[in-house]
Amino acid sequence: QLVENGGGWVQPGGSLRLSCTASGFPFDTYSAGWFRQAPGKEREDIGCISASGTKIAYSDSLEGRFTISRDNAKNILYLQMNSLAPEDTAVYYCAAVWIRNANWCGGHEYHHWGQGTQVTVSS
Repeated sequence: QLVENGGGWVQPGGSLRLSCTASGFPFDTYSAGWFRQAPGKEREDIGCISASGTKIAYSDSLEGRFTISRDNAKNILYLQMNSLAPEDTAVYYCAAVWIRNANWCGGHEYHHWGQGTQVTVSS
């Protein structure tokens, strides 16, 4: 199970940190990622992090403002979002998948998904 927290309302230019708490599976052996879906739009890949945390990859359009990290001791995945803009308004989802290479992420279909948390950026 994956449960996201930390969403809410923020003014343009502000920051939010989302968390995603995993349970029921060995999260520290799973690659994980963040996605978002805005109203009327397709789901967008934000980025991913390997099980070990050594590889992190981002969507080209978001790198620099968003930071993915994880705390395997606590089974938590994080998404730090800075310089938020109204176009960042969306439901944000975390996901996880086991892949053999603990130092890789991306290119795999995710098997575990959170329920999503709403992020609204407006003045």
